[in-house]
Amino acid sequence: MSAPWWQWVASKDSLTTRLTVAGDIKAFRVQLLRQTVGFPLRDEALALGIAPRRYAWLREVALCVGNKPWVVARSVAPLSQLQGKGLEGLGERSLGSWLFRQPDLVRGPLYATRHQPRFVVEQSALLADSVWGRRSVFQHSGLSLLVQEYFLSSMADDLDLPSR
Repeated sequence: MSAPWWQWVASKDSLTTRLTVAGDIKAFRVQLLRQTVGFPLRDEALALGIAPRRYAWLREVALCVGNKPWVVARSVAPLSQLQGKGLEGLGERSLGSWLFRQPDLVRGPLYATRHQPRFVVEQSALLADSVWGRRSVFQHSGLSLLVQEYFLSSMADDLDLPSR
C-alpha cells in the first residue's frame, strides 16, 4: 500500500472530517442507500461475535464529495443492542458525527482489504469500484458496531492518489 493510501486506510479519526477537509470547497453529504433489519453476512457476524442468523441493523451509505461518491460504507449492529442509541434515525447524517461524540467509544483493530464491497452489488457499478477497503468494530455502552468503508476510484481520481 502506498503512503498516501496508508494515511487514509490506517487513520483512526473521523472519516467524515477527513473527507470534508479533503473536499475543500466541495460539499460533503451522506446518501442513504439502504437501511433495514436483516441477517448479517457470515464474516460480519463473526466480526461481531454473534450468530449469523441473528437479526441486525444494516445501514449502507455513499459518502459523497461534490455530489460524487468517494466512499461506500456498511454498518452492522446486533438489533438487540440498539435500544436507546438513536441510530435508526440517522437518515442522511453521518454515522461518524454520532460515533465520535461518544465519550466511552473504543475502536477495535483496523483490517484492510483489496476486495470489492459485496453489499452494493445491486447498486451502480461505480459504487463497487473500490481501491481499498477497511473495517473495524466500535464498542460503546454495550453496543458492538461493525463499520466497513470502501474507498472508491472516484476519490483516487479526484485526489490524484496512486492506484494502490
